[in-house]
Amino acid sequence: MIYFDNAATTYPKPPQVLAAVGEALVKFGANPGRGSYDMSNATGRMVSATRDKLARFFNCPAPERLVFTSGATASLNIAIKGLLRPGGHVVFSGMEHNAVWRPLKQLEQNGVISLSMVPADSRGRISASAFASALRPETSLLVCLHASNVTGGIMPIAKIGALAKERGIPFLVDASQSAGVLQLDAAAAGIGLLAFSGHKSLYGPMGAGCLYVAPGLELAPLIAGGTGSSSHDWRQPQSYPDHLESGTPNVPGIAGLSAGLDFVLQNGPERIREKNCSNTAWFLRELAGIRRVTVYGPPPEEERVPVITLNIGETDPARAAAILREKHDIAVRAGYHCTPLAHRAVGTGGRGSVRFSLGFYTTREDIERALYAIEKMAG
Repeated sequence: MIYFDNAATTYPKPPQVLAAVGEALVKFGANPGRGSYDMSNATGRMVSATRDKLARFFNCPAPERLVFTSGATASLNIAIKGLLRPGGHVVFSGMEHNAVWRPLKQLEQNGVISLSMVPADSRGRISASAFASALRPETSLLVCLHASNVTGGIMPIAKIGALAKERGIPFLVDASQSAGVLQLDAAAAGIGLLAFSGHKSLYGPMGAGCLYVAPGLELAPLIAGGTGSSSHDWRQPQSYPDHLESGTPNVPGIAGLSAGLDFVLQNGPERIREKNCSNTAWFLRELAGIRRVTVYGPPPEEERVPVITLNIGETDPARAAAILREKHDIAVRAGYHCTPLAHRAVGTGGRGSVRFSLGFYTTREDIERALYAIEKMAG
């Protein structure tokens, strides 16, 4: 199988990630922070070390406020539902994933908040000035993804973060598609809430992600329960990370995420980024020479994450994906990619598209075979 669905989850996982997950089931088999015996303490140290390492990587000044979750969807829901209060107003981009749009719409439909969506242009681009124009006196949150899982486009989060800081408004960033691919400095970008998954370009296993909550922001816990601390009190602990980390953590997932981050650091984030950019740019240049292929998103000369979304003539995207699988053993994602807002922006709201997303293990030979298959389908 030739795998082009890395925007959903990277595959294959590095060997050290597989080893770390297996080792964790043996070496870190106890619940961290719950016992005073050696294995529990060792597990706690591993979890804490992973937290510190991730905080350094994203320049999150308070490591204890980086909490482990089951993934970006959980992180975004915890941030949105934990922060927003009745009467609040949220400005969000018209490129957001359903993990942002659905919880926001739920709160709006329930009469809790009001929403203003900043529209994207036909290339899927968002402007910081449009965010500024949408602000109201009661605005209580700005939300913008860092990079699109549909177009691959990169959003101006530094400018939006500066706006948020100037106005004293919390800024939530969904870094699912950028964590591990793009340089991301939470403090410098004015990010108050940073959500990301560990199983994409951080090369960890599924089921482990993070939410960073900057000092000064307080969230109401979405889940309350055992934390191993203040067990005598019915109230949820106020100290982080326990405030947002109830229940047994995903220790094998955290160990795998630690190994995935090590893989990124050992290969060099800049080297990984350069490889992804080079392969993506080459893919785009070659696609431009194939008739009846429409590529969506920013033009080839603009920087993007390694995501290419296209349609082939009038072929239904689901049918195109089936042909790629059946005749060429190529795995892609077809449809709306859980992001209908982005498809409306770029003009594919009526049928979706076919997405090719590259990763560290994607080769030029893989791309050549994909190009051959696309050209055959385009006729």
